[in-house]
Amino acid sequence: MQYLSTRGNMAPARFREVLLEGLAPDGGLVVPSRYPRVTSVLARWRPLSYADLAREVLWLYADDYEPSALTRLVRATYTPAIFGSQSITPVVEIEPGMHLLQLSNGPTLAFKDIAMQLLGSLFEEELAHRGENLNILGATSGDTGSAAEVALRGRPRVRVFMLSPLGRMSAFQRAQMYSLQDANIFNLAIEGSFDDCQDLVKAIGSDLAFKRRHRLGAVNSINWARIVAQVVYYFRGYFAVTADESQEVDFCVPSGNFGNVLAGWIARQMGLPIGRLVVATNENDVLDEFFRSGRYRVRPGAQTHATSSPSMDISKASNFERFIFDIVGRDPAALRELWWQVDTQGSFELKDTPFWSAVVASGFASGRSFHADRLATIRRQYEHDRRILDPHTADGVKVAREHRRAGIPMVCLETALPAKFAETIREAIGRDPERPAAFRDIEQLPQRYEQLAADPERLRQFLQAHAL
Repeated sequence: MQYLSTRGNMAPARFREVLLEGLAPDGGLVVPSRYPRVTSVLARWRPLSYADLAREVLWLYADDYEPSALTRLVRATYTPAIFGSQSITPVVEIEPGMHLLQLSNGPTLAFKDIAMQLLGSLFEEELAHRGENLNILGATSGDTGSAAEVALRGRPRVRVFMLSPLGRMSAFQRAQMYSLQDANIFNLAIEGSFDDCQDLVKAIGSDLAFKRRHRLGAVNSINWARIVAQVVYYFRGYFAVTADESQEVDFCVPSGNFGNVLAGWIARQMGLPIGRLVVATNENDVLDEFFRSGRYRVRPGAQTHATSSPSMDISKASNFERFIFDIVGRDPAALRELWWQVDTQGSFELKDTPFWSAVVASGFASGRSFHADRLATIRRQYEHDRRILDPHTADGVKVAREHRRAGIPMVCLETALPAKFAETIREAIGRDPERPAAFRDIEQLPQRYEQLAADPERLRQFLQAHAL
């Protein structure tokens, strides 16, 4: 398997060559040269354990590993000791025909753990093999940061510099990150929105001389390995709600940065019988606007709403570039033109172009959810079966109900456990969500972070002072 850049100016590379990278050298995103078709092996994959299913999917994209090495890594990662059960991602029916794919049983109680735990092991093995160190620069709107930091804490060849928007995460999310005292973890609270954090990461990542001098890598979903690890649970979710491969399934995905739902798009491209991929947004409805109107219009940081589903408070969807690359027929020149329009005009439109038919045929639908919708959905589910949904998952369930099709299972992807968003849960149902014992008093722990202006030069100075 070879890897290319969406912008077209990167020499073909193998998986292990791009594993530690963020942006491609030309500023684009790394993509595989093709999506392997797996229709003929779905029946064989159906009974596999999660770890063995992960090995089968990953090896299609990471075939420069020895199969035995990949088997060892995934089996060490996807265990009940880390994820609480043998199934790793259990599926439950929350009402007739509507299912919840539970992705939040990992160490930081969010779906990001599924990929990040594997990424930590892959990074450690690759760095030991190369005899190198790595400085991770990432941005988080809430859950990526803690998942990355827990996966990489204490690893001697890695330092993590995680940017988060000052005052825009829940108290639990802040405590999960800022209470870590490991010497290789650096939390940087940026005076701005998540989009400002993401822009800083891209600005530094686009400075190739600085990036190479300081051995900078990425764990955000701009890292291809993050995406391919998430593809696995779409197969798992599909097998859980079907009896054979003749049946179609719809998935609904709460989304801000488009990485989680992009993994579903890739699974569909591989031949998994996915009918619709439904994107659920909150008040920051950039993606919903695109799928409804054909216009992709980013908002300045000041126009990004701070909401009660904060991990989706994003107005520039980084992974959207990978999807649009496929939509424009994998033509780098067409992709570069569209992103030039974003950079200079703040938007592009596809509705009246030859590319719109590809969007219509892509199987995507969308909807949005507001604070009152989240509260009502959390309350309705709790009254129905005493199950408490976190606010992001509630956004997904609300939109999924609007897009259900008779006779076709709808699988909603869980984002996090409700314990991370107690304030919203209290507002919805008048009680606190249950909290795992290990997190009972997490907000009371000492917290350690640096506050920085949203200034690339200030960030460069900090990295120069603290990088390995």
